[in-house]
Amino acid sequence: MTDQHRAARRIRSAAAAALVTVLAVGTAACSKDADPTPAARATAGSTGDSVDIADVQNFLSQVPNWSADDWQKWAAKNGFKPEDIKAIKGFWDTKKPSDPRGGDSVKPDKQAPSFREFTLPERIAAKPQAHPYSADTAVIGRLLFVNAEGEEHSCSGTVVSDPKNPGKSNLVWTAGHCVHGGKGSDYVQKMMFIPAYNRSGATSHGKSIDSWEEVAPLGRWAADAMLTMPQWMQEGTHVGNQASQFDFAVVQVSPLDGSRSLEETVGSSVPILFNAKPTDITAPKAYGYPADPPFDGEELEHCDSNVKLAPFAFLASRPPMLAIGCTMTGGSSGGGWLTKQNGRTVLFSNVSIGDDEAGWQAGPTLGAEAKKMFDAFVAQV
Repeated sequence: MTDQHRAARRIRSAAAAALVTVLAVGTAACSKDADPTPAARATAGSTGDSVDIADVQNFLSQVPNWSADDWQKWAAKNGFKPEDIKAIKGFWDTKKPSDPRGGDSVKPDKQAPSFREFTLPERIAAKPQAHPYSADTAVIGRLLFVNAEGEEHSCSGTVVSDPKNPGKSNLVWTAGHCVHGGKGSDYVQKMMFIPAYNRSGATSHGKSIDSWEEVAPLGRWAADAMLTMPQWMQEGTHVGNQASQFDFAVVQVSPLDGSRSLEETVGSSVPILFNAKPTDITAPKAYGYPADPPFDGEELEHCDSNVKLAPFAFLASRPPMLAIGCTMTGGSSGGGWLTKQNGRTVLFSNVSIGDDEAGWQAGPTLGAEAKKMFDAFVAQV
């Protein structure tokens, strides 16, 4: 960080917005007769109809008041089921683990929407996890996929607990922009999750290998269902904006080989701490597989903080984002933010946006709407 950055710890909102990049993106009541999916149209690759609404803002203003039935209807029509699992396996079997593929990120846009003035967190250098990775980090993995433009990209994800299938979860939590391109785009394709990716260090220090087995000690898992927030799908861009405050998603996976659940194979899962207050979070840790320079996506990195998270918002009426000092880059998107609650590790956010130069990242608050989305997804799959 330069002296100029140190001297200007507090920044005006418009100036701060110019630094933000996505690292991988009054309320109307909702009655019993409310339809969360009016004026629908078909979208290629979707399990059902996708929303096409003339007044998007009016539609989004109703989301906070959706009932459980409204959410389940949204999940049923707007979740996504990718290709056949054999097709996903066949695609990745033609690739090498160490083939170059960037993290899901873009450069800053100086026209990005502004957010309120806030204090930048102190820069914290990312640290690589020592090989072989410990068992408690096996819940963190790397996500590989093909975006709507046909490009191979990578993100990060975390194995989270499934209340409907305790002890046998097949759920992964990640960023919304890791599963869907946002406004005017679609869901990604050929998504594969690799827990404890490169645990042994087989591809560290530029080493190239041909076999996936060497970097996938716990197997490879194909996404067969995923869901993100309506706000992200309708407003999301690859420059931080108000949609970033809902930049989270849940993915269900199936094994490419074997029959055991993801949680049984990994050995554990992480419960999601919904509705957490910043004051409830102590000693947070951000995890991910950053792939953009100076990283290469082959190492599990983490940023450990001992200071309170800094809240800020692009749109004050939405749940705030939380900022942490961290130098991880694109590819860390979706990586879990973990803390301890009553002696147990829990997930309270995920990597969404950040500023590589100043060394900070931000993740969404997982509030009431996040829980409703999660519950609706679990009910559908």
